Amino acid sequence: MTARGTPSRFLKSVLQNGVGRYVCQLKRISIIFSKKGQGSLGIRDFIEEGVVDYAKKNPTTVVYVSPQPCRIPKIVAEYMNGTVREEIVTNKTSPQISELLAKMTNQSGLDIIRIRKPFHTDSPSIQGQWHPFTNRPPSIDPIRPKKEDSQ
Repeated sequence: MTARGTPSRFLKSVLQNGVGRYVCQLKRISIIFSKKGQGSLGIRDFIEEGVVDYAKKNPTTVVYVSPQPCRIPKIVAEYMNGTVREEIVTNKTSPQISELLAKMTNQSGLDIIRIRKPFHTDSPSIQGQWHPFTNRPPSIDPIRPKKEDSQ
């Protein structure tokens, strides 16, 4: 926790994800709904229309559909780092559920917190941060206001 009361950390990647190839961090999706409940109407529509398309677009994610006698339909997402997230989808429409699944698929499973700096390194350089003008000699095209010809 910081003095502001919100947790923060440096920006980091999950196991250097994306350096060689991208690995989706979402491991498993469980869709829990009622066959007859009024609140499960949207999730039942999504299962009829879009769950097969979602499974084809995300072959690395396992999708479980389990009808259970429950009052509250929910989607349970399990990530590779062991995090489990539950989203309640009572009275949501099929497009809203599709957007929610897309959001859960793109997340890494880490908590969403404030980022301290846009860059961080574990072995800092004593030379400072590199930028395009770091090694440019000052004698080459110095930046000055243009001189107007007085003729």
